Amino acid sequence: MGGGTRTALLAMATATAVAIAGCGLGRGPGTSQVTLTVTRGFGTMRVASIQQRRVPGSETVMRMLQRSFRVSTRYGGGFVESINGLSGSSSKLDWFYYLNGIEAPVGAAATTVHRGDRIWWDLHDWSASMATPAVVGSFPEPFLHGVGGKRLPTTLECAPDVSSACKRVGTELAAVGIPVASQLIGTGSGADTLGVVVGTWSDLRSELVARLVERGPAASGIYARFERGGKALALLDPRAHGVKTLGSGAGLIAATAQASSKPTWLITGTDPSGVTAAASALTPARLRDHFAVAVQGGADLPIPLRGGV
Repeated sequence: MGGGTRTALLAMATATAVAIAGCGLGRGPGTSQVTLTVTRGFGTMRVASIQQRRVPGSETVMRMLQRSFRVSTRYGGGFVESINGLSGSSSKLDWFYYLNGIEAPVGAAATTVHRGDRIWWDLHDWSASMATPAVVGSFPEPFLHGVGGKRLPTTLECAPDVSSACKRVGTELAAVGIPVASQLIGTGSGADTLGVVVGTWSDLRSELVARLVERGPAASGIYARFERGGKALALLDPRAHGVKTLGSGAGLIAATAQASSKPTWLITGTDPSGVTAAASALTPARLRDHFAVAVQGGADLPIPLRGGV
């Protein structure tokens, strides 16, 4: 595998995975309703998706994957090299997995499966971003079942100029069983709280996660950037090259996180109509298997653009 830095990180995480796996987990009572999805190219091509109504006790993400697909591993068996013959390469192409829409911090052999988990494996190019902290394509996760089997509080922060979009977001979250605590934008959320921030990009620019987006995919894992003071939205390809620029009425739904903080979702746009368009896209069907989504004129544009492997 190419990329000395990423190889070193994988080796360190593998050591952690082996140490945890060696602790000896009991079988336990098992769990249920776990979804396993495999895609490639940032979710643009679905390989397979299965739902397990019952999962054995102390099941790990790795064991569940191996029960369902042909899998080869590396780095001591803690990391996936190929699934059903689809493999990474030395050109910064590898398998990554997300648990309830959050990139896993350790190897799959060390991660226990919990009730309702949505496990998502994707094979993609990481040359522009070594990590994608959070994705939106498992919605209503991580809000519904949380992290590590623990459901977390959700805060909804809204700018005053997008009240209709904010109401729509709150209604959609309530419709899928997610209670929220509403507060003004800029208030911030706690370390163990999931945040949803709604506003135009000019409203959001002071937020910490917005600064990550402005630093590009390498910092945020989001393949888009706002330009012209937030009046234009540039959509990027997997190598972080600009492909398409949207103007008025453009919206964006994306998620990211800083350091060990829980993810924050951004529902934003170039103007209030763009934020409304993004809020309208907050549904499981429209977000499914997408890392992030730009919206304009009723069209959904999953990003990064041209994400095929």
